[in-house]
Amino acid sequence: MKIYLDGKLVEREDARISVFDHGLLYGDGVFEGIRAYNGRVFRLKEHLDRLWASAKTINLKIPIQQKDIEKAVIKTLLANELFDAYIRLVVTRGCGDLGINPTKTMSPSLIIITDTISLYPEEFYEKGMEVITVSTRRITQDSLSPNIKSLNYLNNILAKMEAVRGGAIEAIMLNSEGYVAECSCDNIFIVKNGVLYTPSGSEGALLGITRETVMELAKNKLKIPVREERISVYNVYTADECFLTGTAAEIVPVVSVDSREIFNGEPGKVTISLIKEFKNLTRSTGIPIK
Repeated sequence: MKIYLDGKLVEREDARISVFDHGLLYGDGVFEGIRAYNGRVFRLKEHLDRLWASAKTINLKIPIQQKDIEKAVIKTLLANELFDAYIRLVVTRGCGDLGINPTKTMSPSLIIITDTISLYPEEFYEKGMEVITVSTRRITQDSLSPNIKSLNYLNNILAKMEAVRGGAIEAIMLNSEGYVAECSCDNIFIVKNGVLYTPSGSEGALLGITRETVMELAKNKLKIPVREERISVYNVYTADECFLTGTAAEIVPVVSVDSREIFNGEPGKVTISLIKEFKNLTRSTGIPIK
């Protein structure tokens, strides 16, 4: 496997960063998870725009231009002969001393990893998954914006650990006011009376690329109203359908939350239709790998 590291393609075992890199020491950096389908990189521009927004917010200067990162992503995919892949793009603050002062760091590092991924078992996409609500609350907006995809995922990791201890594979995280924010790795949607609902960014949800794609498909292809609103756990329990979205997860139905069956305990019609439309879109659009 070839890894792109600061302008060079190196073998996996040679892809090394310094122990003084602030990305390692303090989680000081940003990242994006991107997918390639059928020889095309899906929504690469949107992912890179979000990467730049995250970097700007934490005052981190990405060392190359956006168009050059596009070329580097394609180059790395071709070097690994991958045409259906998961792409992890990482920018660290770079090497510094043992203090947290970012002004004492050197040049940021850019890393591109391309590989295959399977986040959840295939049966979850066919029969649906069970999730639980956890006590670990989502970090508040006034502490850290959820739209910064930083390298520090400890808040999400703690939620994931709590879910696993509770016998589930995914966790619903609430915000400080007790409303649904998102899951540990995914955004969350519910369907009620023919309307699609999802928490807004102000509730602590990352404005995911797959999330935005699903809302577009619902409005334009399925002609379903979409609303970004506050959602309570009660709203989830009593929903007609529930599903999760994410770059790695794609769209996965949820059939049980906290041992409460969602409607009849089977993936709903809207969810199934969105999965079909999403698959069609991902395999027909994107930047060609050539």
